[in-house]
Amino acid sequence: MGIWTSYRLRLQRRRWLVRAIRKRRELRSIADRTKAIKKDDLLLFSTLRNEHVRLPFFLKYYREQGINHFLIVDNDSNDGSLEYLAEQPDVSVWHSRKSYKRSRFGVDWLNWLQLRYAHGHWCLTVDPDEFLIYPFCDTRPLRALTDWLDASSIKSFSAMLLDMYPKGRIDEQPYQSGQNPLEIASWFDSGNYTMDRNKLFGNLWIQGGPRSRVFFPDEPKKGPALNKIPLVKWNRRYAYVSSTHMLLPRGLNQVYDEWGGEKASGILLHTKFLDTFTEKAAEELHRKQHYAASVEYIAYAQALKDDPELWCKWSEKYINWRQLEILGLMSKGNWA
Repeated sequence: MGIWTSYRLRLQRRRWLVRAIRKRRELRSIADRTKAIKKDDLLLFSTLRNEHVRLPFFLKYYREQGINHFLIVDNDSNDGSLEYLAEQPDVSVWHSRKSYKRSRFGVDWLNWLQLRYAHGHWCLTVDPDEFLIYPFCDTRPLRALTDWLDASSIKSFSAMLLDMYPKGRIDEQPYQSGQNPLEIASWFDSGNYTMDRNKLFGNLWIQGGPRSRVFFPDEPKKGPALNKIPLVKWNRRYAYVSSTHMLLPRGLNQVYDEWGGEKASGILLHTKFLDTFTEKAAEELHRKQHYAASVEYIAYAQALKDDPELWCKWSEKYINWRQLEILGLMSKGNWA
């Protein structure tokens, strides 16, 4: 990377941080418990709207993994999400009625909260329908992973987004609040993925899976990106650029081994496709607050008219993280 490119990226990072500071005015504190955050606490950041039905299991899952404090932006929910979060003793929650799209899809809001509260902490940034699994997650808490990353001088940890779905129609099995969504959405595509390297930011760009296969069969390059860097040892100089797909400084995106080896990585089990999805997709299509004029939700709405099944004869049922390692979707690297 040349000197000019490096300088340009440094200016861009500063611009995102200044923008985040300005966007803080769009957030209203509802329950601020950040004074309870201890020096070595593991933090989780999220932006959401109308996810009340998912929140009980989401919070339970990450509490059991070892998250100590949740910092959440509620984007004007009307289903009780805000009130529920405000009652949780380990949650700090902010509310905003401002445009999700104009906040760069929530990135500006979370960049501000991370700038203000996350310095020196390991931070996990996920949506309420994303569940991180990592090597040995069935026997080792998240703290064991972050301790190993610290000892290895690794500051960022990648996780491919793996779309999970049910066998049969999406709306066939009703989801109940507090239920593990993987009891319903337990299938995934074991292949059908493409990978490219982003030359400017240095990150890998992954696409494919059921969303490309079903919703973008003729234009797979329009499918959503599946590469994520959700776990970062945060520094106030850092900034997410596009969701959790990439960060600045650029070195944080090099979560793969350029010399042919394997770095440890995880998976975000993405449980979007429950019976709640049809209503959610219709709402988001109406709001038009998503990327590229909501092209993703337009595709969802068109395909959902025919009640599509995401399951196919090549689908695999999820068992555990070792299965995903064997399939080459994640790696334990040299963490033994």
